[in-house]
Amino acid sequence: MSSFALPAAVLWDMDGTLIDTEPYWMEAEASLAHRFGIAWTDEDGLSLVGNPLDTSARVLIDRGVRLEPGEIISTMIEQVSGKARAHMPWLADSRSLLDELIAAGVPCALVTMSIGSLVDTFVEAAGDVFAAVVTGDQVRHGKPDPEAYITAARRLGVDPGQCVAIEDSPAGARSAHDSGAVTLAVRRHAPLPSLPGVSRLSSLEGIGLEGISLFFAGQVRDDFSAG
Repeated sequence: MSSFALPAAVLWDMDGTLIDTEPYWMEAEASLAHRFGIAWTDEDGLSLVGNPLDTSARVLIDRGVRLEPGEIISTMIEQVSGKARAHMPWLADSRSLLDELIAAGVPCALVTMSIGSLVDTFVEAAGDVFAAVVTGDQVRHGKPDPEAYITAARRLGVDPGQCVAIEDSPAGARSAHDSGAVTLAVRRHAPLPSLPGVSRLSSLEGIGLEGISLFFAGQVRDDFSAG
């Protein structure tokens, strides 16, 4: 066991944090838009990173995708899940930290706005590592609302303030921060907001158990501060 003062649990986002599926989602959104002759840019895709799937579906409908929200969501999930089954795009820095935490006996939870087969595929690929899994269809209010992180902590039997949450999106970072968890936001695809007490990291490489203990103890790091 580590001699560091570690959190009661670590709460992980999935898409973009543990696995680099954001390009898969952006490709699925662009495919739907192009199917209906709608101009869709990389910036459009980035604007949806971290949002609940029903939010993305509403945006696509507002832009002119003439499908019901459920059909949009199921179409995107099918496409992204198929790509993930063919190649699970683990992010090495997150996988390494996750493995260290599990080896040290720190409970980990998955807190994702994804639903259905993609989550099932990922959890199966990850192995028996998550003590709780919260998906987008298990909460009334998706990210950036804090409900998902509060729910994950409750399922683990701990207070959110005794947890570290790891995110990659603006919506996710705000969700984790507002839950009371110590929040690490790692830059992947979307720029990250500056939030009081939230560490903005260029990578999780080298963080390890000691780094997690330091953040949990109150250290805040901002790799993107102009200062």
